[in-house]
Amino acid sequence: MASIYVGNLPFTTTQEELEALFGNVGPVQSVKIITDHETGRPRGFGFVEMNKDDARAAVTAINGTELKGRTLRVNEAHQRPPH
Repeated sequence: MASIYVGNLPFTTTQEELEALFGNVGPVQSVKIITDHETGRPRGFGFVEMNKDDARAAVTAINGTELKGRTLRVNEAHQRPPH
């Protein structure tokens, strides 16, 4: 599995909408939209998990496309270094 970072998401985007968008490229394993811990509001980015080949294709196909008037930034997610 590969994790894909999806940035510049409209705050009204749902997990279902992201799954449908990436599902056009290949099967989606999981979708997570990141929310603020204090307010519960979306922070404008999320992660999608797909198999590696579909993930590469999705990054190429979806990066720079528009969703609800915002240009998406899509790339392979990298693990955050431990603190």
